[in-house]
Amino acid sequence: MIREHLEQTRQNIDRACRRAGRGTQEVGLIAVSKTKPVPLLQEAYEAGVRDFGENRVQELVEKYEALPKDIRWHMIGHLQRNKVKYLVGKVYLIHSVDSLRLARELQREAEKRQTEVNILVEVNVAGEKSKFGGSREETLQLVREIALLPSVHIQGLMTVAPYVEDPEANRVIFANLRQLAVDIKQENIDNVNMHVLSMGMTGDYQVAVEEGATYVRVGTGIFGNRSYEGETI
Repeated sequence: MIREHLEQTRQNIDRACRRAGRGTQEVGLIAVSKTKPVPLLQEAYEAGVRDFGENRVQELVEKYEALPKDIRWHMIGHLQRNKVKYLVGKVYLIHSVDSLRLARELQREAEKRQTEVNILVEVNVAGEKSKFGGSREETLQLVREIALLPSVHIQGLMTVAPYVEDPEANRVIFANLRQLAVDIKQENIDNVNMHVLSMGMTGDYQVAVEEGATYVRVGTGIFGNRSYEGETI
């Protein structure tokens, strides 16, 4: 079933790319595997998935130890500063950096481990009180401050769009994030890239692709609706 879901998702991405005049290779698919047991992730891996997204540090670390080492792990959930030490060195990209304090903690841990950390700055484009991330106006200043940290490298932006019945309702959210990335890129800030836009989930990823997403985060569309919480990982 996972293989079939993946094939359908990839076809949808391909069609969205063609509608937007983009190449399919421009869009990475992250399988959002939070609460899913290792055998399901292994099944997705065998179907070609190499990018997995997790919301909780402990779960990511457990799966990191259990699964092949060529997997690229993405931290997509809210990250607490006291959990940073468990994550650095294991994660390919942190999507959810929303404060200078968090970025500084990542810098400290990277220095300890003599490594570097790639991040995205999370933007709350819709201004939802329940969501993390700064406003569009706050983001440029945060980017400037994080850019001064030598071991933390901004690769782009991430947003979590509102849950909507009609994915078209989120088109403006995705377009706004893309425009913000363009505006930041024009500032030519050292140690800042804007080549990654992480936006779009199961309900709206095709619209996100049409608006410039370079990563889409799909969970239910790959693994289905069943909750696996409480099962042994």
